[in-house]
Amino acid sequence: MKKLCIDIGGTQLRSELHDGEIILEDVRSSKMYDLVDYIESLLREHPEIGFIGISYAGQVHDGIILSAPNIKVSTRNIKEHFESRYDLRLEIDNDLNCAIMAEADFCNCKNIAALYIGTGTGSAVVDHGKLIRGAGNQAFEIGHIPHRQTPFTCGCGKNNCLELYASGSGLERWMRYHHIEGDLSFPLLERSEAGREIKKQFEEALFFAAATLVTLSNPEILVLGGGVVNHNDYLVTLLQTRLPEFAFAPSMRNLQIVQSSLQQPGIAGARLLENNPDI
Repeated sequence: MKKLCIDIGGTQLRSELHDGEIILEDVRSSKMYDLVDYIESLLREHPEIGFIGISYAGQVHDGIILSAPNIKVSTRNIKEHFESRYDLRLEIDNDLNCAIMAEADFCNCKNIAALYIGTGTGSAVVDHGKLIRGAGNQAFEIGHIPHRQTPFTCGCGKNNCLELYASGSGLERWMRYHHIEGDLSFPLLERSEAGREIKKQFEEALFFAAATLVTLSNPEILVLGGGVVNHNDYLVTLLQTRLPEFAFAPSMRNLQIVQSSLQQPGIAGARLLENNPDI
């Protein structure tokens, strides 16, 4: 039996196909492909696929995609769609839920929180070995808690989401708003007064997100990841140094703040869905 693991975010789609060893790895722009069409094309080429695990950057519950603001998906009930048509099993979960399962497994930690800053802003928590999901699998959607009003509208429909400040997509929106041209980078932002203000807003939102997450979940480890963090190591040091100014002091006691060591946490978490979909 072949197994297909997919990590799809607002920017990239990564997939891994294996039958004991990896036989195909693929990286594409997620904006160019419909997820269902992509899977269908692989099933035509590899009809032996018996399991599909998907790490998905959006809201998911019981195999149904509830929200897909940054990803093209033609069929929301994706589990039923594929399991009713093919002899296979499909499991799909939010990308941060998948990532935290992989991080908990890697760190061998039963009380761990993850804060990922990439295209969007996401978090997840494992408490005493159990993933905190909430009634509809929406727990710890930290990117969509109210922060400050903006001139923009988030993919969720609000204009005051934390994600509009502390995310790659948020930074890009503010750069366009202030007519700052060039690729997203903090050195570029440092060159202008408007850019420095954007960077300051980002860091304040990051402190707010991390402090809220740590205060509410009281983890042993806070692991930081996502493309923006991975390309700006100083953010890890910044939180290690200054988070005590913002978070509840008892929750900071003995807390380790670390950068993710996993190369592809979404793929790693998608693999774990096969044997442990309900951690």
